[in-house]
Amino acid sequence: MAQNPFLPTSAQDPPWILDGGLATTLESRGFDLDDPLWSARVLLEDPAAIRAAHRDFLAAGADIVTTASYQASVEGFQARGLSRHEAAAALRRSVELALEARDGFWSEAANRDGRRSPLVAASVGPYGAFLADGSEYTGRYPVGPDGLREFHRARWRILADTAAELLACETIPSGVEVHVLLGLMEETPSKAAWLSLSCDDATHLRDRTPIAEVARRADTVPNLVAIGANCTDAHAIAPILRELRRHSSKPLIAYPNGGGDYAVDTRSWGSPAATEEWLAGAPAWVEIGARVVGGCCRIDPARITTLRHRLNSGATGTGTGG
Repeated sequence: MAQNPFLPTSAQDPPWILDGGLATTLESRGFDLDDPLWSARVLLEDPAAIRAAHRDFLAAGADIVTTASYQASVEGFQARGLSRHEAAAALRRSVELALEARDGFWSEAANRDGRRSPLVAASVGPYGAFLADGSEYTGRYPVGPDGLREFHRARWRILADTAAELLACETIPSGVEVHVLLGLMEETPSKAAWLSLSCDDATHLRDRTPIAEVARRADTVPNLVAIGANCTDAHAIAPILRELRRHSSKPLIAYPNGGGDYAVDTRSWGSPAATEEWLAGAPAWVEIGARVVGGCCRIDPARITTLRHRLNSGATGTGTGG
């Protein structure tokens, strides 16, 4: 059975720092991600840039880096012209790049001073990310449970067989999709995984499934090591975490975006980031029980450094999680 790395070992045990937006970092370096594959396009065209971005997040203070597989899938790569074998190889390569960055960073003695050994989490994005139509923000899909299971299982089997320490189910907006993913976790009990939700409000997923229902079901999965929310405004995180805590004993995870309005049709942000709110909210998330804290869209390595300093300063406790 998978061990849970996020259970606190003492009252002074600081939270794990997750990386920020991989796509944000790549776009800041001149990559055009206006593509159905999003950051997975760079995985195919310039894998060294992916490795470098992972390395920069580690150097910035991240304890966990997530792979460039959020918007990657067997079906998505096949639509780009790859064979099924080539698509599987590309998914495995997303993990290898993160592992290479982590292992290279950790091999340098100076980087190990006072740090946890970093983890690699293989990103598992929602079905809506494959559709690239914004439905990860609605949970309204043109397929039912069987179609979702077929889609996710192909990628899940590949990523679960890699050396990534975790699978990170991210931005999941649908109760049906949650149940499919929890079922896949149960099929791979030796692989740790987390579940991060896309929420409509403090008590519902985007498709209006009650968070309470999801949390109670998640609590029955032994290798689910954390549950939380991502890719939402920072001000919405604390109420979501409190609702999760009422119905689950799992450690919590929080990695909202940097704020602002995102236009799905143009795939662009229509207002400035509000990362001060993201940073200011983080200590409260830890008090509620967040054992993993980081960022999503619009959070770059420099902001992860600031977050690490804030949360490791001793100003917060470990909350009631885990």
